[in-house]
Amino acid sequence: MGNLETLREWVNGSDNIVFFGGAGVSTESGIPDFRSVDGLYNQQYDYPPETILSHTFYRRNTEEFYRFYRNKMLCLDAKPNAAHLKLAQWEKEGKLRAVVTQNIDGLHQAAGSEKVYELHGSVLRNFCETCHKFYDVNFIANSEGVPKCECGGDIKPDVVLYEEGLDQNILSGAIRAISEADVLIVGGTSLAVYPAAGLLDYYNGNKLVLVNKTPTARDGIADLVVQGSIGEIFSQL
Repeated sequence: MGNLETLREWVNGSDNIVFFGGAGVSTESGIPDFRSVDGLYNQQYDYPPETILSHTFYRRNTEEFYRFYRNKMLCLDAKPNAAHLKLAQWEKEGKLRAVVTQNIDGLHQAAGSEKVYELHGSVLRNFCETCHKFYDVNFIANSEGVPKCECGGDIKPDVVLYEEGLDQNILSGAIRAISEADVLIVGGTSLAVYPAAGLLDYYNGNKLVLVNKTPTARDGIADLVVQGSIGEIFSQL
């Protein structure tokens, strides 16, 4: 039996699937992985993306942070792809218990998923650092320089920057879902970024599936590896 057939059988036989996804789930919706720096990048920015997206840089160079953030991190025309839609369908059918994602684009919710643990936050939520008033993503996209609240405070995206800790409530919810899962499907991530990659260690079952275009750091511990485009693979399930 081929790997895809095995995966289909596991999915059909489970009512306790958890999906854990990374950047590869979003790139198929046309959202660039910010780590892949193109030739134009160095003409536009003096720092690597990881530096700009750090807490220190945000504090010291807030205006330059926002120039990069608006240009590279807000992809408001992106639509959910076949993987997002299939996961939402499984949740409605009572098969999928939760989505755990490293992505910040809100596409899982746009597809209809309700139980989503966003480890790294979301560009769709923004808060005044002074009075905590909420602002949506369009406010940020249409603002200039450092976006300001009506109270005068700076507005910060609800995303986890480098050097910042993960939200402990979201993290513990994700850990609980993974530890109780029957089938754990991991997709679109090289499993190189910690602490997120360490979440696999909480899985107690025997149906760990890795779906990715290229080999990952944890292929050796998987019960099933399916290589290819996650959208194409999910559309066949």
